[in-house]
Parts: sequence; C-alpha cells; structure tokens
Amino acid sequence: MKITRKGDREVCKIHKAENGVVYLTFSGLERTGAVRHLFSTRTGGVSEGIYASMNFSYARGDKKAAVDENFRRIAECLDCSVEDMVCSDQTHTDHIRLVTAEDRGKGVVSPKDYRDVDGLITRERSVVLCTLYADCVPLFFVDPVKKAIGLSHSGWRGTVQKIGKKTVEAMGREFGTDPRDIYAAVGPSICQDCYEVSGDVIEEFQKVFPENLSFWYEKNPGKYQLDLWKANRRILMEAGIPEGQIEVTDLCTCCNPNLLYSHRASQGKRGNLGAFMGLL
Repeated sequence: MKITRKGDREVCKIHKAENGVVYLTFSGLERTGAVRHLFSTRTGGVSEGIYASMNFSYARGDKKAAVDENFRRIAECLDCSVEDMVCSDQTHTDHIRLVTAEDRGKGVVSPKDYRDVDGLITRERSVVLCTLYADCVPLFFVDPVKKAIGLSHSGWRGTVQKIGKKTVEAMGREFGTDPRDIYAAVGPSICQDCYEVSGDVIEEFQKVFPENLSFWYEKNPGKYQLDLWKANRRILMEAGIPEGQIEVTDLCTCCNPNLLYSHRASQGKRGNLGAFMGLL
C-alpha cells in the first residue's frame, strides 16, 4: 500500500499486530513510559462495504456485531478489555469529561449517560479513553508526573474554541498537572492542502487568531486552505506545553484514503477511526 507522508521524517510509526490490525503510534508518547496508546487505521477489522474494515462507529449504519469485534481486536492490541474502554460523545463542542472507574465500558458495552463530550481526561488506570475521527484532529495529552492523560477531538469548531488548551486547563484543575510536564501529539487528520473552507470559517478563526499566524491562505476567491495541524500546535504551546514536547502528525487522512477514513475523500461514505490511550 502506498502511503503519502507530509514532511521528510516518519512521525507516526506504523505497526501490524499478530491479529492483523494495523495501527499508528507516536514515539514521544511511548518514551514517557506512562501510557499505552494507538491510532487506528482502516485495516484489520471485520466491517464491510464503505465501512471496511476497522470501523468504530455504531452510528453510521454498520453492523453492531462487526463494530463489537473491531473494538475487541483493538483491545487485544492494547492488552485491555472492551469493558475498560470509555468513549466520547462528539458534537464539536469544547466540553471535557472527567472519566472515573464507574464510566468503564460506556459507549462500547453499555450506553453513555452523557452527551456533547469532545474531550476526556482521567487518572484511572482501569480505563482506556477513546475518541473517533475521519478528518478531524485527535489530540493526545500525557502527564507522566501526575500520571494523568487526556484525549480530545478538535475539528475546526473545536480548534476555534481551543479545546486543546481547555483540556490542559482541565487537567490542571483536576489533577494539578503542570503544562510543562505534558507530552502531546496532534494525530492523523486532514492536511492544509486538502482542507478547503469557506470565508465564514476563516472569519471565526480571525476572531480567535487576529494576528493570522499563517494558518490559512486564499487559494481561490472566497475559498481558503486551513491548517488545523499548525493551529492546534500553536494552541498547545499557548497552553504552556513546551514546543519540543509536541509531536505533529505527518499523515493526512484525505491523502491516504486506503489507510485512513476521510469524510472528504469518501464524500461521507465511511467509518470512523479511533484514538485510544490508557495509563500503564
């Protein structure tokens, strides 16, 4: 399979598990020694058709039994059980939920009793956080000092609302996390070359970033190319995370539709990728 990378070095490492699941990791997060984590690809699951094959969404029309099996296979890769997983309820908000042991299994083996949650934080070793994607930006946070983690979903709305910074602030309130201790990653998502937006989106960014930090340029009249990677990296630095502790993906979902689900590349006919992370 041909893989298109952005940049001249491999930021996202590709692995193939014994059960056939292909997934991605970040070296910086691994080096903390505090977490198990991965970002899924669309390879190694049992879903069929437009969902082929490693889909984690129960809400897009895929068979429940197939999604259940996909979760089981990814749990095997993480050396955990599906009962340990806790899923978000993403609606492009900046709402962040403190996950406790009582939340184990919600969104996978039991219903969620919360809504409008795009970020998850925890210090519980008994849970594995999960957020879902198909072009939006996954944000990983690891505090190896306080032994705390966070996962947040940041599309353009989440980026404008600076959910990355708000996740860091929530970790500070709940766990006493110092931003200078955090190791973060901006995960596989749509790149600037592929992400065309209209002027109303840029107007929202101009309100938040009036200095225009080269996050966008006008390609055609009224059409702009937006760089969510650069914007989220800047937001994480604003939150106090040292620049050298932030890894930014080199894989675009839209450039790699055979490896990763992309809403834009598939015109909405797709499954969902998953970001997973738990404390060791």
